[in-house]
Amino acid sequence: MRREPAVVVAMGAVTAFGHGEEAIAIGAVGEAAPTALSLDETARDAGLTRQLVGRAVPRSSHPDRATALLDDAFAQVLAALPSDRGGARLGVAVGTSSGGMLSAEAFFRARHEGLPVAPSLSEPATYFAPLATCLERHHLDPRRLSQVVAACASSTIAIGLALRWLELDVCDLVIAGGYDAVGLFVAAGFEGLRATSPSPPRPFARDRDGMVLGEAAALVALQRATDAPPGARVWLTGFGASADATHITAPDRDGGGLVRAGRAALADAGVADPIALVSAHGTATPYNDSAEARAIAALAGRPHVHPYKAQLGHTLGAAGVVELLALHRALAEGCVPAAVVSEPQDPDASVRLARTTSAEEVPVGLKLSAAFGGVTAALVLQQPGEAARPPREARPVGVMAVVTVEATVDREALAATLGVPLDRIARIDPLGQLTLAAVAALADAVGRDALRGAGIVAGHALATLDTNERFFERLLDKGARRIDPRQFPATSPNAGAGHASIFFDLVGPCFAVARGLDGGLEALEVAADLVAAGDADRMVVVAADDGGPAAQAWLAAHPAPVAFAPGAVALLLGCEEGRPLPQPLANLTADHARGAAGQVALRRVIAACHPSEGQ
Repeated sequence: MRREPAVVVAMGAVTAFGHGEEAIAIGAVGEAAPTALSLDETARDAGLTRQLVGRAVPRSSHPDRATALLDDAFAQVLAALPSDRGGARLGVAVGTSSGGMLSAEAFFRARHEGLPVAPSLSEPATYFAPLATCLERHHLDPRRLSQVVAACASSTIAIGLALRWLELDVCDLVIAGGYDAVGLFVAAGFEGLRATSPSPPRPFARDRDGMVLGEAAALVALQRATDAPPGARVWLTGFGASADATHITAPDRDGGGLVRAGRAALADAGVADPIALVSAHGTATPYNDSAEARAIAALAGRPHVHPYKAQLGHTLGAAGVVELLALHRALAEGCVPAAVVSEPQDPDASVRLARTTSAEEVPVGLKLSAAFGGVTAALVLQQPGEAARPPREARPVGVMAVVTVEATVDREALAATLGVPLDRIARIDPLGQLTLAAVAALADAVGRDALRGAGIVAGHALATLDTNERFFERLLDKGARRIDPRQFPATSPNAGAGHASIFFDLVGPCFAVARGLDGGLEALEVAADLVAAGDADRMVVVAADDGGPAAQAWLAAHPAPVAFAPGAVALLLGCEEGRPLPQPLANLTADHARGAAGQVALRRVIAACHPSEGQ
């Protein structure tokens, strides 16, 4: 492995603060924290009571707002890179929470009203549509491609994957980051969970009552420090990921997952200096801030803390990269950014917040992220200096076991296997049940102890399209203020992986991916990268597809024939000697519009390599 620091050689961003460098506003020395939140017409017209939003204004003319935001970020970062990249092997790793959800709302409305569904309506309605559109618009054909759908930690994990691709020497240049737009689906869901506030956020304050949503797209181009142009002022040196394995939406009260992710990132970086500044997840929700304050104390004592979401909104899948860019600027400019400070501070969530931006050298900065499903992730930035990263060798990766599950889940049997009441299983959406059933079958094959402590990556053909339609149908029937809050967490494609982490103590990296119809193969690739790079000794890979009415309607409108079937397949990967993975592994299928989809594609690949498996 090439254990070199990575550096940011170009960036592109659009947030509520503006475009480019203006999008990452932290305030000049001596100034208070700038903010960019305003009353939103969409929320008001829908009758929502939480009407503040950090709206970004895209310059792209694309009709889908999320795609327009991402298109802006791609245009900026590519304009800042040399047009002739000398044959550099390109990677693209992008995170999102809702992808093409605004277009999906139109797709769901048409089906709800009994209207015909043409490809022009269905095609943009998936999680991967905005990224696929931008790759085509900018004529990009990356050697490695992944879209992380791990809710609010998505872009943090995407940047971590970018760092690993550089280290594993499968890419020379990686464009990484995240994006999200705010529509009715998302705004109603978070208000239903009582996670949003009607007033500006008050992170770590005693009277805090929630976050404000924002939208953004931000991308960074990363290269190894030795390959980059001279003069880099900040190094990216560490990545770590874990799972709380506690609850789908509520955090571990002691911040256990954040501590594990943070310690892994710091160990990866080989950090010896104290952490001067922490970019907090900082949602200003009661339990999250308390848990994060405990995690920060365990990781760093009492550093300065920057809760950037209070200034421009919670930008969901873009939050990690936007907040990392603010941290990057603080290190590059030698300052501690001002935070939004509200008094009195909660003694149970006590952190150090700066009222004004101050000139102060920051040798090491830590970025923390958390998300639905118990996902936690961390990144480390450092001032350039003598490389201290512990050496690592890329490890061989083998398939330890494979199991398959058919489309119909025996919920009573699954409840008995997991030792929980049937109604607990019944409350999980069908895609989550399939994911759980696959992991339960894997545990039965190898023993629960073999899974304990592993990580998990889930991949799907169409992710939670059917779950999302069920949630939105109630919204259309009852109104935005009468959604069922119990349904909303399941709309995150990471929910199934999160349930599995809770039931099987999978505290390693935990997330889902969705780069296209071959999401199951993508999950295999990404999990193998993490084992090879040493992020986990064992990783569970799950490809699951529920194939409900929305998925069937999408496939029927699709112009290309696709081999698709509901069901699931689960693999256990390990660094011990096992059956070899298919080679070459990278981008096993690059055409996301044709061929087998989801779990069918993964079954076929495994069956071709190991005829006794995957059937």
